[in-house]
Amino acid sequence: MTALGVVFRPQLPPERLRAVARLADEVGLEEELWLWEDCFLEGGVSMAAAALAWTERVRIGIGLLPVPLRNVAVTAMEAATLERLFPGRAVLTVGHGVQDWMGQVGARADSPLGLLGEHLDALRALLRGERVSVRGRYVRLDDVALDWPPRRPVDVLAGGTGPRTLRLSGAKADGTLLTAATSVDGVRRARRLAEEGRREAGRDGHHRVVVYLLAATGAGADARLRAELAAEGVASVPDVGVAGDAAAVAGAVRRLAEAGADTVVLQPTADEPDPEGFVRFAAEEVRPLLP
Repeated sequence: MTALGVVFRPQLPPERLRAVARLADEVGLEEELWLWEDCFLEGGVSMAAAALAWTERVRIGIGLLPVPLRNVAVTAMEAATLERLFPGRAVLTVGHGVQDWMGQVGARADSPLGLLGEHLDALRALLRGERVSVRGRYVRLDDVALDWPPRRPVDVLAGGTGPRTLRLSGAKADGTLLTAATSVDGVRRARRLAEEGRREAGRDGHHRVVVYLLAATGAGADARLRAELAAEGVASVPDVGVAGDAAAVAGAVRRLAEAGADTVVLQPTADEPDPEGFVRFAAEEVRPLLP
């Protein structure tokens, strides 16, 4: 079964989240509502906690928390707290963050890949309830353990686009999050690279792949999609984005799923005129057309 989600974009003011999250619960979009921690818009953990408190069923994904901004112990405490408060409903993703933004706040790492690898190792160990001491290049912990670790395993996803990050995600994370600039062939490539990293690390089990799909529907959908693709510099990339009715969007979702995506998250354009209507469209019109 292909899981379907929707993005609440941080271009919307935080106070809009309550209505969108509650609607996602009401219309049965139980798979996932995803939030972003883009600089300098909205906090990922605070928004996720609020959305989880306002709802009963929908899972809330954070895609993603930039590791240069966060001490790994804080990330672990927040992830464990969300899991204990809302078991099985929070989906955590960490990643490099946008390097220009990291530079703006004085947190840019000389080796983003090295930082992400150290963060993932320590984070997953802490969430397993282990006591951790490590002196890495970036992550340094001295006899640290969570007093309130999760009661059940918590998956940690990593966001990535480049081949080294995708292999690292396979080796050290439980899943990979891909941006809306990822084509169908890009999903196949990402799946292959993550699996290579997983095999090299001697890990077994399924590696989850989540991909955003830029989607527009309703009046002016084609123009809104073209404008956003151009603004993102991916107008010439084939198989990126979809505009049209539920059948067209479901077809694009199926193609990404066939390429290796486990979850496809519909990402509205930044100028989507009806965010609540977009959630209803996904749940009531697109979801029934998917396996």
